[in-house]
Amino acid sequence: MRSIETILESAADGARVSSEEAARLFETADLLDLATCADQIRQRLHPDDVISYIIDRNINYTNVCKEFCTFCAFYRVKGDPEAYVLPDHVIYKKIEETVDLGGTGILMQGGVHPDLKIDYYERLLAGIKGRYPIHCHCFSPPEILNIARVSKMTVADVFSRLKAAGLDSMPGGGGEILDDEIRNEISPLKCKTEEWLMVHREAHRLGLRTTATMMMGVGEAIHHRIAHFQRVRDLQDETGGFTAFIPWIFQPENTELGQRNLPEVTAAEYLRMLALSRIYLDNIANIQVSWLTVGLKVGQVGLRFGVNDMGSIMIEENVISAAGARHRANDTELRRIIHDAGFIPRQRTTLYERYVS
Repeated sequence: MRSIETILESAADGARVSSEEAARLFETADLLDLATCADQIRQRLHPDDVISYIIDRNINYTNVCKEFCTFCAFYRVKGDPEAYVLPDHVIYKKIEETVDLGGTGILMQGGVHPDLKIDYYERLLAGIKGRYPIHCHCFSPPEILNIARVSKMTVADVFSRLKAAGLDSMPGGGGEILDDEIRNEISPLKCKTEEWLMVHREAHRLGLRTTATMMMGVGEAIHHRIAHFQRVRDLQDETGGFTAFIPWIFQPENTELGQRNLPEVTAAEYLRMLALSRIYLDNIANIQVSWLTVGLKVGQVGLRFGVNDMGSIMIEENVISAAGARHRANDTELRRIIHDAGFIPRQRTTLYERYVS
């Protein structure tokens, strides 16, 4: 059995860490030793000391959902007085505002609507692309699966048609914890682990890049989190299609799950997992800190825990904020936070390319 010191030294040099070693690192390694190792890996992968960020906007085109996840405060059932599907002109107005603020992309997701078929999404994407030079990073795996089911199509065919209409990449929403023991407890109607992975595999096969996420603090143990890491790393070995990994913390306000008094994920634990994600996911280039859920101060500290990306300035966000996350920042503030941490701030595109105005 390798010592903790040996595991960290070899990981910093590029050696792969096993699941068993990752669990030992989480449980016994010193927090600052984890940070040092993760920061050395960041320096090896991104030697220019740049921390990237993006100006984009989250557009939640509908809050109607039939999956009733216990951790969600955003969804409404069909027919609820607060249920909505945004009219096209409202979505266009949001995109115009984004472009005016220097935005380069939109992250568009919604609830899993029982009635919206492929033609709705094709028309929406085509309408956006016909009006704006903007990257469409849209529709999480649960939404893609739902489109396929209600349209009686395969996932591959859904992606082919959406890509032709203007889909540029797919976010990793709906990942939560990629272990069905946890998924069956917190979101029994949502897609299972293998379905989530299959959707990403099909996207990658068609040349669409995607991101991977993980939501911590929903009652999972460390072995569930490591299983999540393993499944993401295995798929990346297979396809190479993930651009980034984004771990974040469950926000309990106004949610059914929040009433269960689950143990809180502390800032120290989040930083530990952030470093561990950089150490374990040796085949994913970018690790993003979720300052929206942990706050800007912890987000800034996280930049020394293997992170090379600060995410979005969050012009708009409705899903996590409905559950209590109300942190906000603008372009100037995010750049200052990055600079004060000793890094060079640089705006990027959705696909992690340098933004050139």
